[in-house]
Amino acid sequence: MKILLLGKNGQVGWELQRSLASLGEVLALDRHSTQACGDLSRPEDLVQTVRNYKPDVIVNAAAHTAVDKAEGEPEVARLLNATAPAALADAAQLLGALLVHYSTDYVFNGEGQVPWQESDTTAPLNVYGQTKREGELAILKSGCQHLIFRTSWVYASRGANFAKTMLRLAGERERLTVIDDQFGAPTGADLIADVTAQTLRQVHALPVTERAQHAGIFHLVAAGQTNWHGYASHVIEIAKRLRPESEWRVQDIAPVPSSAFVTAAQRPHNSRLSTARLEASFGLRLPPWQDGVERMLAEILSPS
Repeated sequence: MKILLLGKNGQVGWELQRSLASLGEVLALDRHSTQACGDLSRPEDLVQTVRNYKPDVIVNAAAHTAVDKAEGEPEVARLLNATAPAALADAAQLLGALLVHYSTDYVFNGEGQVPWQESDTTAPLNVYGQTKREGELAILKSGCQHLIFRTSWVYASRGANFAKTMLRLAGERERLTVIDDQFGAPTGADLIADVTAQTLRQVHALPVTERAQHAGIFHLVAAGQTNWHGYASHVIEIAKRLRPESEWRVQDIAPVPSSAFVTAAQRPHNSRLSTARLEASFGLRLPPWQDGVERMLAEILSPS
């Protein structure tokens, strides 16, 4: 299996380099790559990369993910999140390749308390969500074989993330204020990458005529749910257990509504995603969100 991976140095892309390595030959690119174009801002050159490499699978882990920044540069967000995926999808269709693409719960309006199903009506609240939905629609329109994984609250031990911010603040402040009216499931980039590899292995083993039955949009998040306040509280509780000798200043983690923080982009209150379709289609069981978070904390807090 020949795999073209885009976005190799992002949170998910970094983990995908590991998880996809056992499946075959992987050409991993990012926007700075020189051996071939991996830059989503250059769709025509991306298509040429696909033509030259002739992959069996294209995995697009690159995107414009700066949610607030997207409000001020919608055309840049659209280029990266919609135009480039559309070009990749058309190239995949002509080549007969499978396209794996990552999307987001932000395609929904965030209302209610019930986990979103793949078939639920989309209604994005912000530019990021709108352009990601446009990317989904372009892939569907192309007719290419595809796996679109919607995920949310992604983190990784590599790079910045919410948990690391909470750990830093817990050592600096006695009182933290954290939003308690947005709900979702913290999901590790390593879990996303591992599930991607498992599903790819299963789909690629099928006859070409049967692959379409296993294509489509799937929700991919860790099991369970929490809010940002619960997430922060869990992170700090585990950190104190792992590092009791550290000088943790925090004494109070106060819950506050979203309105306490002004942001350029509106956030959904309900980011819960149902993974029933993914689990039933591929025989998977998604682990509780706490498992991945605790493993990440053990990694980043372990003595160097």
